[in-house]
Amino acid sequence: MENVAEINDDEKYLPKNPWLCNLPVLMAVIVFVLDGTIANVALPHMAGSFSATRDESMWILTSYLIASGIVIPSVGFFSKFFGRKNFYVISILLFTLASMFCGMAQNLGQMVAFRILQGAGGGGIVPLSQAIMMESFPKNKRGMAMAIFGMGVIIAPIIGPVLGGWITDNWSWPWIFFINVPLGCFAAILASKLLFNPPYSRRQKGVKLDGMGFLFLILWLCCLQIFFDKGNNADWFNATWIRWIFSLSMLSMICFFLSQWKRKETLIDLSVFKDKHFVVGTFIQVIMQAVLYASIAILPQFLQSMMGYTAFLSGCSMMPRGLGSLTATIICAFIADRVDKRILVAIGLCFLGGAGLFFGFLNLQIANINIMIPNYFMGFGLGLSMVPIINLSMDTLTNQQMTNAAGIQNLLKNIGGAIGTSLVATMLTRFAQIHQFMMVGNLSEMNPNYIERIQATAGALAQHTHISVAQYMAQYSLYGQLIKQSTLWAFMDAFRIFGAMCLLLIPLLLLFDKKKHA
Repeated sequence: MENVAEINDDEKYLPKNPWLCNLPVLMAVIVFVLDGTIANVALPHMAGSFSATRDESMWILTSYLIASGIVIPSVGFFSKFFGRKNFYVISILLFTLASMFCGMAQNLGQMVAFRILQGAGGGGIVPLSQAIMMESFPKNKRGMAMAIFGMGVIIAPIIGPVLGGWITDNWSWPWIFFINVPLGCFAAILASKLLFNPPYSRRQKGVKLDGMGFLFLILWLCCLQIFFDKGNNADWFNATWIRWIFSLSMLSMICFFLSQWKRKETLIDLSVFKDKHFVVGTFIQVIMQAVLYASIAILPQFLQSMMGYTAFLSGCSMMPRGLGSLTATIICAFIADRVDKRILVAIGLCFLGGAGLFFGFLNLQIANINIMIPNYFMGFGLGLSMVPIINLSMDTLTNQQMTNAAGIQNLLKNIGGAIGTSLVATMLTRFAQIHQFMMVGNLSEMNPNYIERIQATAGALAQHTHISVAQYMAQYSLYGQLIKQSTLWAFMDAFRIFGAMCLLLIPLLLLFDKKKHA
């Protein structure tokens, strides 16, 4: 039995040393969230190993997010069935075992299957960690606690590409998964020894799984993933089977929420949606999650495919994001409980949106500093906005609602991350096609600049081959430059859209009630 201090109804059970209790929580969160993005810079290498296209390699990312999203709503059931502490340790161990299998995968099918198992194992780590940390501290200290929690949630996916790039270039991509094995085992041992375990979170008898709701949830998210991953290649709603998959996904989603609303002993408690702060805060976090994962997915690809960076160098170019987030979380740790959190979120979204717009005006003649500066401000904006918005969304909920609310919130955030990652691949493909169509008219014999460039290039190549061959090679070279330029514009358009989305979230902060601060 842990030592507790009676304070009030919401804070009846508090550990004497919350930081010691939450040491394994922070470690598990960092390992889990890190693995969500560490594979990003290694995707070209993994796609080459598995003979997969760029779009197909995105399944390695989205399958991980969707699988963890399926498990998240059932966190409440498994916490009651096994006991929260026991379920937390089981989740860490399953995640660790799946990581080892991912490093041993021989083809894309095996990798996706093992990533699904990995996401399922780690699906309960983040919501349980968030709930445990919120419950371990009194309300007047939750701002600092969430700032420390935010260091894991925000900095880990930003450090992931750097670490993944170094491992890929110096060892090989399987090691980005093998390193999870010792870290996961150590986190599981610490959790079994130190984890905070209040009486209301222990194993309960007579708990039943909402099988119908779980089935609807699986159908909803699996069909949604297939729709986003395969929709672009199948020309979206022009394909009959895509229309059927999307309809089945939407029908399953409606049935899932209806079953949770009308039935008892459900996976999630929808009563938290009566809280205005929770709804608005969750919506903002979903959009931010989509922007975060989409930008982290495409920036390494831009640097490697367009700028010629290695995996490690592309990861290093993203290092300033971590420094920016670290700066912001330190600031939040000291002032989050003393100033209006809405102001912090608004400032963070301004930095985040401004950095996205800045990325939208880059070109292929930029220096590395032109990537690092907006990355720093993007990380600073994420850190400054993500930590306070978690507090704002949970501030009016009771401790007993925390686990359920954190589960729902992280389910929707995972869906947002998966949708953002899948949609950005479609955006790059379609925007590149649009710009190529707009520019291809310039490659005409009626354009004197085109003729002049063809003649100059063909003349240089004619010294090494026949003049007719040199003519075709010159045309092919100019067409390759057109493809490269249209792809560059596609990347820029995607970044501009992300920046605008962040700025459009700022007016929603007015929906939060103003609170007095010390």
